[in-house]
Amino acid sequence: MDSAELLDLLGNENRRRILRLLARKPCYVTEISEYLGVSPKAVIDHLRKLEEANLVESRTDDQRRKYYFISQNLRLEVSVSPYGFGAKSAYPASQSLDVTASCRHLKIDVSTRDPADLSDIASELTRLDQLENELSMAQRWVQGRLAAVMEQLGERLDVEDTRLYADVLSALAEGAATTDEIAAAVDAPQPVVREALNELEASGILARDGEEWQLTD
Repeated sequence: MDSAELLDLLGNENRRRILRLLARKPCYVTEISEYLGVSPKAVIDHLRKLEEANLVESRTDDQRRKYYFISQNLRLEVSVSPYGFGAKSAYPASQSLDVTASCRHLKIDVSTRDPADLSDIASELTRLDQLENELSMAQRWVQGRLAAVMEQLGERLDVEDTRLYADVLSALAEGAATTDEIAAAVDAPQPVVREALNELEASGILARDGEEWQLTD
């Protein structure tokens, strides 16, 4: 599901509360209605929207009562800073994914093991909860360092719209050389990129050799 659509869907507090409840246990409409303090009709409308988004499903029990439950694992991340805004959603990766190979900067112990009994399962659950907390702290640290580096870049370039200049420099560092290549890499209009390149050249940070640009330091 598109991240923007997911944000719109979860912008409603009652829908968030429904998911919070269903994350604990499957529920009937009447249970959800009592929990939220709203009418069953309103609950059904919220559930319908969550079902259309494939976030919840329903089943009928032996007493022919319909109950609802969360249908899949989904992670939504939103980043808001003076240097950028973005949202992305992702489904859990396969258990066979070698995260240490794809995330070369990750130093946290992400070894896997197959629990043998209930005691092992409980221990593994505790370990994974701790790992989730560590990863959350690591994300906060990265965001803090990113903000600090962007501030340093802004001071060095004496500009306010640091994000564009940072993207241009990153594109150059990754191998883009011509204005067309850089514009494609940063997903910005060529006139805007060309102006940024000229300003960086005037500051002595970039130099041009024919059609190609390069860092001077």
